[in-house]
Amino acid sequence: AARFSPRRLLLVERSEAALFESDRKLRELWPHLQIEPLVADITDTPRMRRILEANRPEVLIHAAAHKHVPMMELHPDEAIKNNVLGVESLGELAGETGVEAFVLISTDKAVRPSSIMGASKRLAELVCQGLDARYPTRFLAVRFGNVMGSAGSVIPIFQEQIERGGPVTVTHPEIRRYFMTIPEAAQLVLQAGAIGNGGEILILDMGEPVKIVDLAKDMIALSGKDDVQVVFSGLRPGEKLFEELELKGEECHRTRHPKIFVGRLQPAAPGELANALRRLDAQAAGGANGQIRISLHELLPEAQLDRRSELREEPAATALANDVLDTALRRRHDRLQPN
Repeated sequence: AARFSPRRLLLVERSEAALFESDRKLRELWPHLQIEPLVADITDTPRMRRILEANRPEVLIHAAAHKHVPMMELHPDEAIKNNVLGVESLGELAGETGVEAFVLISTDKAVRPSSIMGASKRLAELVCQGLDARYPTRFLAVRFGNVMGSAGSVIPIFQEQIERGGPVTVTHPEIRRYFMTIPEAAQLVLQAGAIGNGGEILILDMGEPVKIVDLAKDMIALSGKDDVQVVFSGLRPGEKLFEELELKGEECHRTRHPKIFVGRLQPAAPGELANALRRLDAQAAGGANGQIRISLHELLPEAQLDRRSELREEPAATALANDVLDTALRRRHDRLQPN
């Protein structure tokens, strides 16, 4: 975004260390650009309201997601709070404050999701479509796969394992993933945001998927450490062998950009979506993780979540979720009110 010389660039991040590094690096590269670092959490609605009302940004690029698949299998409540309810509340504020374009960074894991993380991002896509029908703001979702060298990428992990002499751990000999470089992904996100009219899902062409074991072997060969071994550790909770970028029924079409496709999500009925979000809000507040899985299955019939975890639901958590439903609804109503 900085390369296109915006009048002002706002960096919103809840990790002060990450915010400091981003701010420092950008100022070194673009010393004359007006940059403002803002410590904030997207789920803190009063704080985000103050930021948007004070600055009135024209474009909001939303990448603030929990994206670690095995970690979100352990904490579905946090995935819902951040990846779903955070998108909803921030999107509503964007619509109310006149943001022109709201670009949600999505993932290939949202297609036929086998993980809580993927299901939460699929639901976030549906939330964006619902918001697009309510506000003049253009709400768009951009879906793509892994970005090489990004936070959580497998490549830095492989590099670390190779440097200490191995072994390099790969979950399965047949696991494949799409990959894209950081500059390419960032530029395509901006171009997709300019192409979309609102309500679409924009899918980036990521070429052919790569076998992770081949990637590991190539990195070992390039390092010159031929004695480093590759071991297979088994698929982790929520992990799939293959990822997809589109779901049957999304009616994907070419755009004027050769690497960007556009499709329409199958919409959720507005009343059904709103009720599901309020139910998930209460369940997340009460830590009812098994109930969250059930709700995601009901709302996303294409999901392939591991339902064994539902049997481990603590009765106290389920009871608490039911008890806090009214409280959660009141809390959400209060936090959405102007200060």
